[in-house]
Amino acid sequence: MSVKLEKQGWVKRTTIDEPRLSEITELYTSLGFEVRVEPVKLDELDEDYKKCYKNIIDELKTVYVRKRK
Repeated sequence: MSVKLEKQGWVKRTTIDEPRLSEITELYTSLGFEVRVEPVKLDELDEDYKKCYKNIIDELKTVYVRKRK
């Protein structure tokens, strides 16, 4: 999914859960960016991250941003 988004001008910024997720999306929006939040799939993570996040994978989201047109 990220390659397709990158071709559309989206830049991956972070993968995170609440409460920081809402804070980050609000910040980027206030700075004039478009913000897109995508679910995370366990198979997209590195092995180290899989071990840490497998129990909360449904709560994690990846934040993509791009300049408003």
